[in-house]
Amino acid sequence: MKKISEFTGITENLLAFREEVKDAEKITFIGMPGVCSPFALLFAYVVKEKESVFISGTDIKSARKLKLTEQGMEFGESANPHADVVAILGGLAMPKTNIKPDEINKIIKNVLKKDGKLMGLCYMDIFREYGWDQKLNFDCIINGTLNGFILRK
Repeated sequence: MKKISEFTGITENLLAFREEVKDAEKITFIGMPGVCSPFALLFAYVVKEKESVFISGTDIKSARKLKLTEQGMEFGESANPHADVVAILGGLAMPKTNIKPDEINKIIKNVLKKDGKLMGLCYMDIFREYGWDQKLNFDCIINGTLNGFILRK
């Protein structure tokens, strides 16, 4: 894969995602509950006009619709996860999850429509750090880097 552009900040991160899925009708996010689920809700918010679904870990039966409410995006009822874009969230690649790329590839085969787009959404280059970029056939990876500091009085 080659780098095609750069961005800074969460707003540009979200806009990069929105641009990548502009032609999609439905997006299914796959990630870890607690770690990835807030990010799925955030990314789904910037494409709130599209249908979005979240799968927890490797449990396809956990698929839930992401719906817009007065408070933002929230998890709704059970949903069919079959989509034209599947977005794999980086928390899946964290070693403590004990999830292997082969397990995710099986889910992708069942969820991603033919000629669909497989995306990676991650921070701190986790997919390349753990070799997932070589084991999943990503069409696109959007990677953000977090830098921070603490101020104290």
